[in-house]
Amino acid sequence: MKVVTVVGARPQFIKAAVVSHVLRKKHEEVLVHTGQHYDHNMSGRFFEELDIPQPDHNLGISGGSHASMTGHMMISIERVLVKEQPDWLLVYGDTNSTLAAALAAAKLHIPVCHVEAGVRVHSQTNPEEINRICTDHVSTLLLASTEKSYQEMKKEGLYQKGRLVGDPMYDAFLEYCEKVPLEDVKLQLLCDGMIYVPNEFYYLTCHREENTSDDKNLFKIFSAMECLDAPTIYPVHPRNKERALRLKKRFDFNNILLTEPIGYLESICLVKHAKKIVTDSGGLQREAFFARKQCLTILDFVCWPETMVGNRNQLSKPDPKEILKKLSCVQKIDTQYTPFGDGHSSEKIVAAMEDVFVDLTKI
Repeated sequence: MKVVTVVGARPQFIKAAVVSHVLRKKHEEVLVHTGQHYDHNMSGRFFEELDIPQPDHNLGISGGSHASMTGHMMISIERVLVKEQPDWLLVYGDTNSTLAAALAAAKLHIPVCHVEAGVRVHSQTNPEEINRICTDHVSTLLLASTEKSYQEMKKEGLYQKGRLVGDPMYDAFLEYCEKVPLEDVKLQLLCDGMIYVPNEFYYLTCHREENTSDDKNLFKIFSAMECLDAPTIYPVHPRNKERALRLKKRFDFNNILLTEPIGYLESICLVKHAKKIVTDSGGLQREAFFARKQCLTILDFVCWPETMVGNRNQLSKPDPKEILKKLSCVQKIDTQYTPFGDGHSSEKIVAAMEDVFVDLTKI
């Protein structure tokens, strides 16, 4: 098989790393990077440390409105697909890169395989939800990471296209979580200088527009983290850098360490060793779950209901009192509960594509 894989954001690089390692043993893969995450620490560094082959096509498309970004990506991806003539388009998750690639391929009658299909938060105000729904409905093969996602397909008449394979994020966590010891992690502070990781710390990631588009919500989150019994490490997204620095200086948030973005290996090392985790990232919620670390998610909708058990992951508004109250809860871990598969989803993804490809060639 010849497979064109399209990625554009950090979580997709992680999933593509483990799947590509399996896929390339028997098949040809053409890797396309849309450029949606363009910063070196947000993109290039992931390719280096996860041993992902450099993209065959780097489109360099980032910024602008959802429609502008998606439209430009569709045009560029269509050119790549016409040139490469693949047997499959492989996409991951719910970004604009995913939707643009799926639409371009579907219009060219190229089969689309969507990994992490069937995820629904049931909120039409969430732009990623639109991407998920549209991508699933134009795809040929839908590969679900969890049983709940698999069952969601039934509600939309997609069940016959679906298979349950597990979560490649879990594969990646198991493969890479021991690569970097904590004592080797050095953090580049935004203010200046390098530091080693404190003996005890909390880990914060916060990048979604609803939490960072103005001072109000980010100030409330910082106010809560400032009250904790250990420093908070916060790698700052490039578009949020100015606001985070200004708030830290103005309100003397000395218990919060603002750092440059970090690589995946450093991030999962911090996940493994943090006291607790506060995030608005769907990927980090799962990594916290894999590491059996308690997580608090600053969102008003559930991304991964599988993690919302035994106080292992809780939702919170960006309110200091609510954040601190929920962080004080004790999590309960059931070691027999493994909703994200057995760590071999990459092999199952490739096998599913092979099976369906055989069927398609008979048509």
